[in-house]
Amino acid sequence: MPQNLLIIGATGLIGKYITKEIIEAKGSVERIVILTSKDTTHNKASEINDLKQSGIEVLVGDITKEEDVKNAYHDIDTVISCVGRNVIAQQIPLIQWASETSVTRFFPSEYGTDIEYSLESASEKPHQQKLKVRRYMSTVTNLECTYLVTGPYSDLYFAEPPFGRFEAGGFNVKEKKCSLLGDGKGRISFTAMADVGRLLVAALQHPAASRNRVLIVNSFTTSPDDILAEFEKQTGTKWEVQYTGLEKLKEIEERAWRNQDPLATALTLRRIWAEGGTLYEKRDNELIGDPPMETMTDQVRQAIERS
Repeated sequence: MPQNLLIIGATGLIGKYITKEIIEAKGSVERIVILTSKDTTHNKASEINDLKQSGIEVLVGDITKEEDVKNAYHDIDTVISCVGRNVIAQQIPLIQWASETSVTRFFPSEYGTDIEYSLESASEKPHQQKLKVRRYMSTVTNLECTYLVTGPYSDLYFAEPPFGRFEAGGFNVKEKKCSLLGDGKGRISFTAMADVGRLLVAALQHPAASRNRVLIVNSFTTSPDDILAEFEKQTGTKWEVQYTGLEKLKEIEERAWRNQDPLATALTLRRIWAEGGTLYEKRDNELIGDPPMETMTDQVRQAIERS
């Protein structure tokens, strides 16, 4: 494990899961710091206080300001970025400033769909900012990096459709109905959000295996049909089912981008998953100690409990 670690985006969607697992493993870390905004200290005061109570050092600053960021980097050896999709490109100056300080390793916010899965990946609209970050990172010679590629988060996929739009696929536990993408049989590799944190900690604990590497990791692989069957088993009832075939999904996706629909990004990512864009001959979990992962059964149970 690194001795002095900084987390950026610690209270965000995936950042809170990563931070939780790092805190649980902190016995081997000398210092854990988070850099957060002034607004976050007010809007998420309870979360920030809990982090402080856990022994985390909280620094307040603006990630777009060099002085604030370099102050946070002081005496830090490893940076974990958990920034959201809307500010992915801001990681380029974050990496540049890290290369000018004591930082020796950087984990970019890569969690999610593989942006270099195939030749077609380079043209996918949601991948463009992450691709820019990777290109810049390749020019920095004095920083080690690790990309943790997890595939889609099962917690979000096993939930109601994004923006309530059933054509995008999803599972409504209360109404016992779902929308499946493709023919329902296409297999998708998922990662539970808690497992993203566990996998990142495992990568920290295995520095040689994760150094300057894209780690392809996940919790389990299954199909929409199998997910539905598990929901029906655990709820004890048959569900109402509709399908959005791949061609229909592509039509909806193209129209969404033309109309600047906020659903566009989600539709593209879900089309990629339905096309098999998360499947590999093998995953890299074993390279970093093969930490225990959640199962589809676990994730369906949790989705029912949340409903």
